Amino acid sequence: MRNCVLPGKDIVMGDSEEKRIKLSVVAEKMKLTNLTPDINLSKKYLTAPEVNRPALQLTGFFDGFDNERMQVIGQVERAYYKRLSKEDRISRFKSIIEHRVPGIVFCRDIRPDEGIIEFASEMGVPLMQTAGSTSAFIAEIIRWLKVQLAPSITIHGVLVDVNGEGVLITGESGIGKSEAALELIVRGHRLVTDDAVIIKKVSDETLVGKSPELTKHLIELRGIGIIDVKEIFGVESVKDTQQIDMEVHLEEWDEKKTYERMGLNREYNEYLGNKIVTYNLPVRPGRNIAVIVETAAVNHRQEQMGYNTAQRLYEKITKQQLERDLEEDEDEDVVDNFVDNWEKLD
Repeated sequence: MRNCVLPGKDIVMGDSEEKRIKLSVVAEKMKLTNLTPDINLSKKYLTAPEVNRPALQLTGFFDGFDNERMQVIGQVERAYYKRLSKEDRISRFKSIIEHRVPGIVFCRDIRPDEGIIEFASEMGVPLMQTAGSTSAFIAEIIRWLKVQLAPSITIHGVLVDVNGEGVLITGESGIGKSEAALELIVRGHRLVTDDAVIIKKVSDETLVGKSPELTKHLIELRGIGIIDVKEIFGVESVKDTQQIDMEVHLEEWDEKKTYERMGLNREYNEYLGNKIVTYNLPVRPGRNIAVIVETAAVNHRQEQMGYNTAQRLYEKITKQQLERDLEEDEDEDVVDNFVDNWEKLD
């Protein structure tokens, strides 16, 4: 089976600039209490999707310390610094705060000494508090930040949820992407975005697509105009985000081009360093693109579950050909033996 990797089609923007998110948004999402009310969290930003538990830094070791990460204090750190005198505790935290970290979160309602809060306010470093456990908070904030701060690009295309498979439909303007998406919606599938698709790389294996806020739930149909899918077809016809599992690229039918007919050869497009399988569909009158896309999505899911129809057909054909060759070899051996015996009689 031949695999071919192609550059992503219809890319409007390249790799995005460094992402950042306001600490006020983080605090609201994670239900954090601001212990330094003098600091305006909406003017403070977080750029790193990871966090750090500064156990070593509380001992004075700062080699390799990443000061762009949110610092998280849990029961282990508290058990250590409680052994120190009040002056030493404040001094150790001052060393961390002086590195201009974006913020420090105290889990399990741990409250730092007033001297630490006062120094943090002076340095402009927010201190926040949560009632949640340390491990649960870290797992949730890293998961959320990886999505919010993931590198992203915006491409021209349509993204739909077809039977749970995220299908990215691309192609030249006017080829029929929006019309295919509309028919899929009528057939019970869900629209994520039309015209512009924001693709985020949330991991080395996963791409997630969503719509720009301005065009959310909207489709442009030539000859009709802009329609609101949510208002016309209901909330069950739309979805905010969707993992991208496959791409369907629509192109004008070219009589001179050879199109894939067996399904043994796979092509891939690459977005943000991640590869997704791509099906190139020629468009011509009489071909129901929506039904073909729907079938391709189901077939892709079936292949992911271990059943490849084309591969099984190929194996059957190969097996039959091998059996036929063996029969012919046996027939040739019988003829040769007959000739040899006849010659001996002569």
